[in-house]
Amino acid sequence: MKFHLPEIKPLRDRILVMSATHCGRVFETNVRFEDASNSLKKRGILLRLRKDDRIRLTFKSRLPHPETQFKVHRELEVEVGNFDICHAIIEGLGFHPEQAYEKWRETFLLDDTKLLIDTMPYGVFLEIEGEKSRIRSLADRLGLRWEERILLNYLEIFEMIQREEDLPFRDITFENFRAKRLDITKYLSLLYTK
Repeated sequence: MKFHLPEIKPLRDRILVMSATHCGRVFETNVRFEDASNSLKKRGILLRLRKDDRIRLTFKSRLPHPETQFKVHRELEVEVGNFDICHAIIEGLGFHPEQAYEKWRETFLLDDTKLLIDTMPYGVFLEIEGEKSRIRSLADRLGLRWEERILLNYLEIFEMIQREEDLPFRDITFENFRAKRLDITKYLSLLYTK
């Protein structure tokens, strides 16, 4: 579950008051791969190589019966030792890098639930990952409005912004957004789960 944050500090303070464990803040570089016919995304599959304080290869896919209230998917992930070599292996298997995206991620752990403050080039969001009942309870405790939850992933959010703003680039990097003044608040109603 994802929520847009107009300000980080008030929510961050509320998380810390709940005695959440702070696990650090890292910069992420991600590469999304596609097959020769560009069919992975169309089939609801994400093949991603991520580099932060670790390097991980991730496969995500939709479930056969989509969830309407929460974002639920199948996720397989493995840690790898070398970003460049893994990148070359994936390309050697016939996949190509389709899109790069960056973010800063600050992680908190509260019992068995992750609270992730993600600073994207186009806005700041809180992701809550855990059991459904726990997500709803934490959202309420943090003062977040359930009707303003976002089930789209960051790539889908960018696609909407890209269409609306007629952006000429596809990589979601801080450099690409440096010269672009963007007010994401005017698009938030398009992101909320109905």
